Amino acid sequence: MTSTHTSGPAPVPPAVPVPPSGLATPATPAAGDRRRWFALAIVMTAAFMDLVDVTIVNIAIPSIRQNEGASFSQIQWITAGYALAFAAGLITGGRLGDIHGRKRVFLVGIGGFTLASALCGVAANPEMLVASRILQGGMAALMVPQVLSIVHATFPAHERGKVFGLFGAIVGLGAVSGPLLGALLTEWNLFGLEWRPIFLINLPVGVAGLVLGSRFITESRAPRALRLDLVGVALVTLGLLMLVYPLTRGEELGWPLWGHLTMAGSLVVLAVLVAYERRKSARDGSPLVELSLFQVKSFAAGIAVQTVFGVALGVFFLVWTLYLQVGLGWTPLRAGLTGVPFSIAVSTAAGISVQKLVPRFGRKVLQAGALVMAAGVLLYLWEAGHYGLAITSWQMALPLVVMGLGMGLIVAPLTDAVLSQVPREHAGAASGLINTVQQMGNALGLGLVSVVFYGAMSDHLTPARLGPAYVDAFQNALGWVAAVLAVIFLLMFALPRRPALHLEGGGADDPAQAREPALV
Repeated sequence: MTSTHTSGPAPVPPAVPVPPSGLATPATPAAGDRRRWFALAIVMTAAFMDLVDVTIVNIAIPSIRQNEGASFSQIQWITAGYALAFAAGLITGGRLGDIHGRKRVFLVGIGGFTLASALCGVAANPEMLVASRILQGGMAALMVPQVLSIVHATFPAHERGKVFGLFGAIVGLGAVSGPLLGALLTEWNLFGLEWRPIFLINLPVGVAGLVLGSRFITESRAPRALRLDLVGVALVTLGLLMLVYPLTRGEELGWPLWGHLTMAGSLVVLAVLVAYERRKSARDGSPLVELSLFQVKSFAAGIAVQTVFGVALGVFFLVWTLYLQVGLGWTPLRAGLTGVPFSIAVSTAAGISVQKLVPRFGRKVLQAGALVMAAGVLLYLWEAGHYGLAITSWQMALPLVVMGLGMGLIVAPLTDAVLSQVPREHAGAASGLINTVQQMGNALGLGLVSVVFYGAMSDHLTPARLGPAYVDAFQNALGWVAAVLAVIFLLMFALPRRPALHLEGGGADDPAQAREPALV
């Protein structure tokens, strides 16, 4: 899930999460076992909770900043900290499910996520909130990778099409309901708690998921013993932190020398990771990252597209929230309602692209999506300058719908396009890497906000200049987003012209499974 875990009033739902490791499981339960539908409802609710938690937080950022006196850097870490912890833990979380049991790790994840939500809700200061959000992201990294692994272990192949259709509907529902729920909870100020109910609402849902999950979810794990690559986990986490932390704090600290050195050092750490994983693969066949996947041209290109696309989303959705609520002074509810046309357009285009367009036009659909989305961004840039502080929600509707249609043409079929030429035995590892780089790109984008948005502002703004400065900075950020989308369009030429149907696990001699598309 994407959590699909990619962030404005309503960040687009990340691609449906895919399990980051092999999906071989014990025999699937009999089709007549009704317990599997309870299990499906439980894991989908958990995925929905993760997605809504991302969108619901973004709509409340200005309220958190005003009531808690959080700095720009702390505001960024409330979102970037979650995304970074989620990205750093996705592959590890999936591998832990393979080793120790997906039900067990899912229950640990949802329990930890619920506890972290409670800590966020009672945070006494911005520092505690940031720390709790990082913990929450880490727990989501345990919970989310198990979702489709559990589905795969629970449902026979011929039922999975229906299941993933339901899952797509849940993702679309989360995109629409998250910002609205966040806006309503912030506006209502329940019991005088200000923004805190956006986290506390997770408690009853999480407790119910924990209790019911322990009863209805069937345990499954990898058929052969695997060992967790602890050195790989440490190197991945260290490399990502060394890259994102200086990006997040750089503007506030005046871009010190140590920040540049740390970012350069992160490349060294990641190079060490590659060398170590190559040795690890040759020694015992249990690396954290399956490096042979990068020898597949379409996969390498797809990873680049996912990363750069995540950067664009991370930049846009955070500056969009700040522009609407701080620059224009709109209420959270108005900002949340403004984002609804965007979410509806994404869900609509995503469904059409997968069912109708991609089978006929292939890669051109994704490239058209990049161009359409860039056109919407440029239209938004023009409107922001033309109307200034007097711009209205209905005037924003057209560029938002155009952007949403373009994004819907990309997010739904992209994973299939990336996986279409990956060897079947590596499909699970490839899916985990796709999720990880998507989240990593999002975290990088959030970090770059300090450059493309705050970097365009003066350090000392009078109240009269605050609104116009946010409008100017928003336009500057939109220009960068449009440029990134142009890069994405070019990168897509390396994707296969027509993504093939793809299978994660299972034997080729199983006709039902042989007809299954990629589990994305």
